[in-house]
Amino acid sequence: MTLLSDPELLARLVAVDSTSHLSNLPLARALADYLARPGVQVDLLPSPDGTKANLLVRAGPEEVDGGLTLSGHMDTVPAEEPGWQSDPFTLTRDGERYVARGSADMKGFLALAANRLAALDPARLRRPLALLFTYDEEVGTIGARRFAETAERPSIPRDVIIGEPTKLEAVRLHKGMLRLQLTFHGIAAHSAYPHIGRNAIEPAGRAIVALSDLRAELETERPPHGEHFPKVPFVALNIGTVAGGRAANIVPDRCVVQLGIRLLPGTSPDDVTERVRQTVRRALPEEAFDLDHISLSPALMLAEDADLHRELCDELGQRGSRSVNFATDAGWLQQAGFRCVLFGPGNIEDAHRANEYVPAADLTHGREILERLIARRCLTT
Repeated sequence: MTLLSDPELLARLVAVDSTSHLSNLPLARALADYLARPGVQVDLLPSPDGTKANLLVRAGPEEVDGGLTLSGHMDTVPAEEPGWQSDPFTLTRDGERYVARGSADMKGFLALAANRLAALDPARLRRPLALLFTYDEEVGTIGARRFAETAERPSIPRDVIIGEPTKLEAVRLHKGMLRLQLTFHGIAAHSAYPHIGRNAIEPAGRAIVALSDLRAELETERPPHGEHFPKVPFVALNIGTVAGGRAANIVPDRCVVQLGIRLLPGTSPDDVTERVRQTVRRALPEEAFDLDHISLSPALMLAEDADLHRELCDELGQRGSRSVNFATDAGWLQQAGFRCVLFGPGNIEDAHRANEYVPAADLTHGREILERLIARRCLTT
């Protein structure tokens, strides 16, 4: 195996289009081939349909407690935004930044994590070091949930760094994401004869008005742990998409409304779902509708004095706790008993947009921090 520099490896990773609607297997296999060698166990853990996979890489003694897991997702959002000044799937150096789709979110961290394990002699490890790279984080943390809920999942260290772009700050709290779908049913008819049809968009419109009122009501509330999210200290409801009708001369027989709800740690998704149901029912007492759960990404809240959080804060000279408003794989891993901290190069505000980038300095500093943590946690007795 030829060890690549972090930017060289990042260039290889971004060159593989792993947008969520595609299979991530080409990227997972490329990383598996790069990391495989004696003393390193590499496993592809397939999705139920076999089209995607989590990648698990382990080195060091399995029977020893402690160690460290480095985790990140392999999928990216599409690169269809106008304004790209270079090929999104070719890593481009622009001054002191590296530009490409996924450079910040989060192939920059994948390159750092993979190279830290690749550079080690497995025989030197006194405690285990693992990499857990997941699929379909961007569309609902699906790969992490699959790993967390697998009854006989392989054993890996319980302390996990998840490399979301946090500007190299240690983050111990994040919101969850609940996705719901409301479906309203009507009867199709020629619009010249509306009396023989029933319009599905009209009750959807009344429901949207009621849900807008619920959104405003939620914004006045201050549930527990809201103080950790000062910019948005409430459960945030977003009416994200509305789809109905086929033509202006057809009475629409179906309308679908999708909601995205950002949950605070400790907020019950079941309670929020029921609140949505009751809101729509009050607005439409005689109207039938379906309310379906699309996905859930749980919130994260790690104790401030947890060992991994404290170690990272000491390394960074960071005082106090940090939080983010987006959801990550950490929510499902925490529910499975893992202790997760977010820490990675780049800024989430530079992701999901044209000319996404990661600062070159973040790759250098992130590498140094990870090397010191691995040395202390995995190489010393």
